[in-house]
Amino acid sequence: MILIRIYIVFTLLFSVLNAKDLKPDIIYEASGSITDIMYKDSKVFVSTDASSVDIFDLKTNKMIHQIKVPQIKDFMGDIIDAKIYNVDVYKDKVLLTVQASKGFREIYIYTNNKLKKIISIDQKLFVSKAKFIDDTKIVFSLLGNEMYLYNYINNKIVWKIDVRADDAEFNSTFADFTLNEDKTLAVVSDEGGDLKIVDIKLAKVSHVLANRNLDKVFKVDFKNNTIITAGQDGRCVVYNLATKSDYFLREKKWFLIYSAALSPSAKLGAFSSDENNNVTVFKTNTKSKLFKLTDNLMTLSAIIFINENEIFVTTDSNKFNYYNLTNKRK
Repeated sequence: MILIRIYIVFTLLFSVLNAKDLKPDIIYEASGSITDIMYKDSKVFVSTDASSVDIFDLKTNKMIHQIKVPQIKDFMGDIIDAKIYNVDVYKDKVLLTVQASKGFREIYIYTNNKLKKIISIDQKLFVSKAKFIDDTKIVFSLLGNEMYLYNYINNKIVWKIDVRADDAEFNSTFADFTLNEDKTLAVVSDEGGDLKIVDIKLAKVSHVLANRNLDKVFKVDFKNNTIITAGQDGRCVVYNLATKSDYFLREKKWFLIYSAALSPSAKLGAFSSDENNNVTVFKTNTKSKLFKLTDNLMTLSAIIFINENEIFVTTDSNKFNYYNLTNKRK
């Protein structure tokens, strides 16, 4: 038994020490600092703080279109660009959560080359993030940790829930949420560290994953019954819902982990792993570290796998990196 443990430790250490540094294969340039990224049908949709979602064709590696939103007035009355906080894509529709005046947020849907506002400043909502559910509904969250299911065809609220656990001792500010593949479950993170799994159909928190992240969870991803987190406590936690097990990765030097993501199969994970904005790619079943993705200019805003071998990393700059892992595995 002791020899087996020594072998496992040696194997993991060997894999860490031999994680291969990879520079980006392609560097793209957006119109402003990047806040979010989505992929669909050989295109990436990049939201920025410059009143724009930039759409890049991966076949040509060129920007082919921009979705522009109106500029706004700041608190001084000056006209400024609106920050687009997140972007989502469903069929031929693009969903945008957009900065509005007086600190409020608005939600737009872009389809058929037209931009339609579905949540306006008049509703005085501090929307944090929005995602499509289907052809008629979206789900969105507020900074105060409330979640809404909204029918954007009929302009009606289907349900509204408080995502805090029943025994919550304080109002944790929302951090992030994402959906599983069939959009039946949402996993929500906040500044408290615990994760809440929301059943979209039943409109309730069905489960709480507690006591793994001990501080704010900046990002969550949810693929193939697996969840990954990026924590302010320096922990990248991986939950396997099928086996009801979990573990966390943590580098020797403490720092804030700003982003994390899973590949479509959840066999690979990635997280921002040091103060130089590098991203570590690892095997989720063994924790073996495969690659370190380098040359990211600023603090990470998002990581996205578009398949098992291709990854985009965005930062608070206007440049974002593409890495291809094909034929680079040991």
